[in-house]
Formats: sequence, structure tokens, C-alpha cells
Amino acid sequence: MRLLLINPNTSPGVTETVARAARAVLPGGVEVVPVTGRFGARYIASRAAAAIAGHAALDALATHVDDCDAVLLACFGDPGLLALKELSPVPVVGMAEASCHLACTIGQRFAIVTGGERWPAMLEEFVAAHGLGSRLAGIRALAPTGDVLTRDLEAGIAQLAAACRLAVEQDGADVVILGGAALAGLADRVGEAARVPVLCSLATGIQMTLAAARLQPRKAVAGSLARPPSIESVGLSEALGARLR
Repeated sequence: MRLLLINPNTSPGVTETVARAARAVLPGGVEVVPVTGRFGARYIASRAAAAIAGHAALDALATHVDDCDAVLLACFGDPGLLALKELSPVPVVGMAEASCHLACTIGQRFAIVTGGERWPAMLEEFVAAHGLGSRLAGIRALAPTGDVLTRDLEAGIAQLAAACRLAVEQDGADVVILGGAALAGLADRVGEAARVPVLCSLATGIQMTLAAARLQPRKAVAGSLARPPSIESVGLSEALGARLR
């Protein structure tokens, strides 16, 4: 089994982090195919960067999806997720999508803790689009982005733990999602402070992707996520242009 792991930002270090974390939790016989965005922001922390990342993710999918059994979009916020589901011949799972839905099976209300001060509005819209707005207790976004938080790991963990604790004590969360590819593997380190379950968004996304690959659902041939009709395009990569045709 092969899982395509798309990091749609352009930081190879983040790709290495998520690939290492994925391999640590996947069973033997499952190969991870990690891919970094070919263009775009180093780290996604704004609407403009997320819009570009959606294109980069489609470009990566078109180039690398052959011979893969499922795809994980390894960016919390899932830029381009529905377009990827539309174009992909195999299941596509988003980290935020997987984490929010699993959180609702563990607790009544969930909170999100992440890095990047522009993320709250973007994530509120994302959660609402998935029909889970009434289950969202709150979003705690630290000013530093996830990649910056992990440069001084102990200090970053302390800040994340404090935010998780406030999400429980002040926002009333039953479960907290630690959102962000760069924060992979840190949920256990901050969970004690929260005193409620803390989900690693990457680990959750990996398990959902693995389940989707094992189920092998048929590709839709009708409805909004069926393959789009042939599209004539200009300026796209050869691989993406060919997929659209």
C-alpha cells in the first residue's frame, strides 16, 4: 500500500517532519510518498497563501498520485481539499477534516489550538462549511506560526500547553485538536496540561487515510465530486494540464 502525503507549502523540513511522524505510526508494508509543494509560500498562514497552496496541492497530486492508494493533504486548513477529491482517482483526506470529525466522536465540543494569528477566521469558516460550527468551542491561535514555534521546542510546547489549558477552562472544550503539520508529534507533550484528549492532527489524518485506502471506495462517476469534464487550460504544469484534459 502506498500513501501519497502532500505538503502544499514549500518547506522541505516540514515535509520531513510529517513523513517521519507518519512512518512512526503506520504498520509495516505501508509506504509513505512525501511530496513538497513545487511553488508557493514557505508556510501557509494567510488566505492568499492558502489559495496558492490549493493549486500547488493539485499540481503535486497530478504528478505523483499514480500507483498510490490514498492521499493525505498534510496542511491543517486543507487548502484545495474538495478540488483534490474531485480530480483524484483515489480517496483524499484532509488533516483538519479528519481531526474535526474524529473530535466530535470523542467529545461534545472541541477546540483547535494552532500557530498563526490569521488562522481563527479561516478555520471558523472551514468548520462551519463542514456543518460542525455548533460543536466548536473555540480556536486558540498563537501569534508564531507552527514552524516558528518548533524552533525553540520547549518554549513552543509551553505556549501550546497553556493555550490547550485555556481552551478547556475558558472555552469549555471536551477535546482539543493540535492543528498543524509542523506540530506533528507534540500532542502527547501538551495533553497533560489540557486534562482532556488532545488530538495530533497529522496522526488523525494518517489513520483516516489508511482506513480509506483499505476500504477502497469507488471513484464517484456522478455528483459534485465526479471527475470534472475536460478543461482546456493555459500555463499549468504538463501533468496537471493532462489530468484536466
